[in-house]
Amino acid sequence: QVQLVESGGGSVQVGASLRLSCAGTGRTFSTYHMGWFRQAPGKEREFVATITSSTGSTDYADSVKGRFTISRDNAKARVYLQMNILKPEDTAVYYCAAGRIGLLLTTRDVQYWGQGTQLTVSS
Repeated sequence: QVQLVESGGGSVQVGASLRLSCAGTGRTFSTYHMGWFRQAPGKEREFVATITSSTGSTDYADSVKGRFTISRDNAKARVYLQMNILKPEDTAVYYCAAGRIGLLLTTRDVQYWGQGTQLTVSS
């Protein structure tokens, strides 16, 4: 089992940068694909980014490609989301996710969720 705790959210201005962190527990952290999802008010939770367990391959939603970067440090059981050139439409609760079944491109692949961290981007 994996427990996930996000941190790093906050309120920023348009164009700012921010890094989210997710701390995982459990010896098997490195065997999980890790990802980030987000949910804006009144909207469904959506995929943001994923990184695989073995090769560290990454994939991103089109809306964040080129602005966000996902990375992981298995030794520290951490996954990060570096967010640059933030826009108001990035405002959402961001959730860390872990799973082994799929590549975490959809919520159906997620086995474990963090509690979420709020990001607000204002103009």
